[in-house]
Amino acid sequence: MTKVLLLGIGRWGANHLRVLNSLPIELYVSELDPKRLEAAKKLGIPDSRLTTDYKTFAPIVDAAVVVTPAQSHFPLCKEFLSARKDVFVEKPLTLLPKEARQLAKLADSKKKLLQVGHIFRFDPATQWMRNAIQKGEFGQIRVIRGHFGGFKRPRNDSGVMFADGIHFVDLFNYYLSATPSSVLAIHHDFLGRGMEDYSLLSLEYKTPLGNCWATIENDYFIPGKFRDVTVVGDKLSAVCDYGLSENKVKTFANSHVKEGNDFKGIEGAPTQIQTPKQEPLLAELQAFLKSIETRERPLADGWAGFDSVRVLDAALKSARTGKAVAIK
Repeated sequence: MTKVLLLGIGRWGANHLRVLNSLPIELYVSELDPKRLEAAKKLGIPDSRLTTDYKTFAPIVDAAVVVTPAQSHFPLCKEFLSARKDVFVEKPLTLLPKEARQLAKLADSKKKLLQVGHIFRFDPATQWMRNAIQKGEFGQIRVIRGHFGGFKRPRNDSGVMFADGIHFVDLFNYYLSATPSSVLAIHHDFLGRGMEDYSLLSLEYKTPLGNCWATIENDYFIPGKFRDVTVVGDKLSAVCDYGLSENKVKTFANSHVKEGNDFKGIEGAPTQIQTPKQEPLLAELQAFLKSIETRERPLADGWAGFDSVRVLDAALKSARTGKAVAIK
């Protein structure tokens, strides 16, 4: 049975604990705060598999699941990969592109798995959207718009762009099988924490599917909870509400028809796409375990993590300078 060490059972780590404990693995847990280990005990994990020092179990496990503050991702992943352990790490892979690239290269050189927690890739709605886009059902993509935000407690290990915006950066990269060529960013630090709590990104993509602009809005302030994406093509458009539990995609066959010197807007009938209910966290952790068995490259590998980090790094430069920044 695969031995997996979970590092960190904070707010999101607690969800990893719940899901991992339901899977056919031998689970070990490390958490600096001994009080949080009580949650693992309540799930029936024996004391012999619990620790406040991950090094206790690091030598005996096959893989690590890293759900710790973003600043710790690079040293922890480097340590486990160097020790020839497979690694799942929550997003962001790192906070610096040079570190993300180093980890992706290290995983390849050691022939070990590095999967990044880009959870939206594992949603059935995402699979439908990507397949439809790639098959040309949308035609030439013109605009992609996403809002990942709403009123909530700010994270203290990174700004809102690295905390939330990275989800949709990776999602749009996955939709289009591409990375943007440039980014223009506007950031605000309304709370005065020294990191952005409102972020607006404009990404330029140049792909065979079309040269399009994608915008991503992230915040901690707007009342409600928003996880919605709109994709507009010259043949088909769609709205995907990731806040729903199932049937998240609705398509619209809208078109503009030229009549003389004017255009007429024709609204096509909306179509509700049937997609199954699926817990993406369960799906991505199951995929990680399957990759451990098959040695197949993860759907969200280290290079996908690197691509997202380098886009956000360019966005930070854009926000500082007020100018669009090319992504290299």
